[in-house]
Amino acid sequence: MLRMEKRDKLRGTVSVPGDKSISHRAVMFGAVAQGMTQVDGFLPGADCLSTIQCFRQLGVNIQRVGPTSLHIEGRGWDGLTEPDTVLDVGNSGTTIRLMMGLLAGRPFHTIVTGDESIGRRPMDRVVQPLRLMGATLDGRSDASFTPLSIRGGGLKGISYQSPVASAQVKSCLLLAGLQAEGRTQVKEPSPSRDHTERMLNAFGVKVDQSPDGVSVEGGQVLQARDVQVPGDISSAAFLMVAALITPDSCVTIQHVGLNPTRTGILDILTKMGGDIQVAPTGEWCGEPVGDITVSYSALKGVEVSGEVIPRLIDEIPVLAVAATQAEGRTVIRDAAELKVKETDRIAMTAGELRKLGAQVEETDDGMIIEGKTALIGDQCDSHGDHRIGMAMAVAGLVAKGGVTVERPEAIDVSFPGFEAVFSRLS
Repeated sequence: MLRMEKRDKLRGTVSVPGDKSISHRAVMFGAVAQGMTQVDGFLPGADCLSTIQCFRQLGVNIQRVGPTSLHIEGRGWDGLTEPDTVLDVGNSGTTIRLMMGLLAGRPFHTIVTGDESIGRRPMDRVVQPLRLMGATLDGRSDASFTPLSIRGGGLKGISYQSPVASAQVKSCLLLAGLQAEGRTQVKEPSPSRDHTERMLNAFGVKVDQSPDGVSVEGGQVLQARDVQVPGDISSAAFLMVAALITPDSCVTIQHVGLNPTRTGILDILTKMGGDIQVAPTGEWCGEPVGDITVSYSALKGVEVSGEVIPRLIDEIPVLAVAATQAEGRTVIRDAAELKVKETDRIAMTAGELRKLGAQVEETDDGMIIEGKTALIGDQCDSHGDHRIGMAMAVAGLVAKGGVTVERPEAIDVSFPGFEAVFSRLS
């Protein structure tokens, strides 16, 4: 159990664990690059550790040289070898979907699986285009669900219009495209996260970006380089909302990644009236980084929809907590993608907040939240989802009687030391 009591204020300067998306990619790209890649600021959460284990099974020498530092000995694309056993990604959707793109280009057979949650998440969104490129994939429901069998090699570049804005789909196809004959282009209905494009550039790959989409030419080789991982803005979001809704608070979060495809949460919290100051401090491996200072603010309800949704999709559970403390109505639309995350995050967020007395109505693609509501403490459940667990803990900061979160171990997926950070801010 994790217990979060109502607080009078939160004050101090802290940092958050390394960006989960960038940590995954640093391991994967280092594994197929030529030479030694050193990674600092790596997120040692369960999902990223699953990525390390999978690539070790694929023959890559990866050494942990500190709590958040890695040495990865890359031997190029051909350095990956057929694994002796099934690859288990645990609960990591990023690991399985990006790794499928890598494996689709390798001339051997692999079976990939994951936990019960992964077994419910749709894989056809990457299976179908990989089949168009020439890979052979099989599994439950015509390879829509794990376990999946992948026989790779002999890929041809394609131009693909993705029906969803998904960095996982885009990244999977770009990684397959680098091993394919010809050019591979991916088009999206709206821009998704571009961590893959930025890091590929840093590893010496030419990535072409235009209004028509993102494309790569096959046959390119990655060259090893050192990677410094910035703090995860998705983790910082929980501290930002906590400071905004807890009276007399002022919190500074250092060295946070400020990639513009991820800063939708800053835009929306500012639109709600949040006092948020951003101080850029530089660029790490192609990623802008800075410090964020957040002070308690009187928030107002807003509409959240359209192109901003892919830029804050992971932050919507804690954004919903902020909305319960905002005057007026907050409407979240176009977020149906939340239904196929670790849990159905629309249903889980709404259900858990209602336990605390919040007025939340679920819709097909989002939520309607009426504020401002005085929350009443209760026992909530993470449902095994790190972001649900952290969102309910943040709600406990303003709930009369506090909040107890069941299954808090899920939080370690993205924010090891979550409770300790709040203790330092008391």
